[in-house]
Amino acid sequence: MPAAFPSSDPAIPTAPLTAEMRDALRAIVGEKGLIEDEHGKRPFVTDWRGLLVGGAGAVVRPGSTEEVAKVVRLCHQHGIAIVPQGGNTGLMGGATPWPAHTGIVLSLGRMNRVLDVDPVGYTMTVEAGCVLQTLQETASRHDRFLPLSLGAQGSCMIGGNLSTNAGGVQVLRYGNARNLVLGLEVVLPSGEVWDGLRALKKDNTGYDLKHLFMGAEGTLGIITKAVLKLWPAPKDVCTAWLAIRDPRAALEILSEAHSASEDNVGSCELMSRAAVDMVLRHIPGTQDPLKADTPWYLLLEWSSARARQDGAEGMSEKMEQFLADQLEAGRVLDAVIAQTGNQSRNMWRIRESVAEASRAEGPGMSFDISVAISSIPEFIARGLEAALDILPTIRPYPLGHIGDGNLHFSFMGPSGMDQQTLAQYKGAITRAVNDLVTSLGGSISAEHGIGIDKLDELSHYRSKTELDIMRTIKRALDPQNIMNPGKVLRL
Repeated sequence: MPAAFPSSDPAIPTAPLTAEMRDALRAIVGEKGLIEDEHGKRPFVTDWRGLLVGGAGAVVRPGSTEEVAKVVRLCHQHGIAIVPQGGNTGLMGGATPWPAHTGIVLSLGRMNRVLDVDPVGYTMTVEAGCVLQTLQETASRHDRFLPLSLGAQGSCMIGGNLSTNAGGVQVLRYGNARNLVLGLEVVLPSGEVWDGLRALKKDNTGYDLKHLFMGAEGTLGIITKAVLKLWPAPKDVCTAWLAIRDPRAALEILSEAHSASEDNVGSCELMSRAAVDMVLRHIPGTQDPLKADTPWYLLLEWSSARARQDGAEGMSEKMEQFLADQLEAGRVLDAVIAQTGNQSRNMWRIRESVAEASRAEGPGMSFDISVAISSIPEFIARGLEAALDILPTIRPYPLGHIGDGNLHFSFMGPSGMDQQTLAQYKGAITRAVNDLVTSLGGSISAEHGIGIDKLDELSHYRSKTELDIMRTIKRALDPQNIMNPGKVLRL
């Protein structure tokens, strides 16, 4: 059954779509760009998890920036609320309208053109509705690399990735989504278009406006185009699956891996045995890379843009020696290096299918947190103890991007417990986990954003000064509060 929205709805505009407004929208986007029937709207008002179902007067699917601007200008004139949406793969409800929403969902899926690839300048200019995997493949065809990589890459869209400042498995080396962007084009809540679509690595002319919109979850404007940075395509890649002593050993392994790989660590992902087993249960075709009876694993990948030369030591040889040293030190208990592309893909499929597997497993809860890397073992130990004190039969499966301090501190409900019963414990566990995160100087949201789910948590943990600054920016750009209202901030 769908989970309840937060107990008190935020104030959002509820001006309805009149017949005249519908006709005007249809004139802008055409008959195929307007969805009004309940069945057609359903996928757009339901979040990926199937937990939140909101409302909308219509779904509008513009095909160009000009159409987006006209739609937004029309909504601005009539006080109609807008929920921007990309691939609708978010986990915080940021792209899901509230039940009281009577305005539109503005879906960018038709705006899916790659406008330019500049291999010499290492850039790519794209529309917001491009699917992330399509952009990865396009870069690869030009012998270039787009490092943004996450489990939903086959369906998530780059506009949503940038609006949420997505992270993923390559943050350790390349940074979050905002680090991969040179320029943006944004439609503002008034319908004006800000053209910041510049492929400049240096531009010191005042405020760097693009960073306002990345991570704002569509509350300040709609990203319609972006200039993305590219890198040389990896030529020598080595992927390994390690059974490790404990999370402290994972940090020590990572610390030594940087120098052993000559600073070529691309990813370092911590996995619990519980998470691995859950994926193996629910995702057909996955195979256990290492049948070791240990509670902790590490997915470690090294990559170099330099092609391996005959007779020269490559990533695999370096990895073999490194793992031998770590086995001798007692940090690694067992390990396997992928010998084929299929073996590497299997390892990555296990890591990237955790969200899908957890949805199939049943009711659960997950906390997307970050702490200083050195604090991760302490957080895991104390966080598990706190959650199990509240609900001793809850089933933990922590995992995450340990190389950048981002842990997905996740739990499945006790066997046989339904979502409604589990929800009775969620408040206490959330407070315990987030209080611990805060005491360690961490963040209650590392890469998934705030959306609806963490609306009240943000207001609880951020200072009045920070919240006042955010509200000042929101009110300056969107005084009518029509742009994704009720997300990130309560006004």
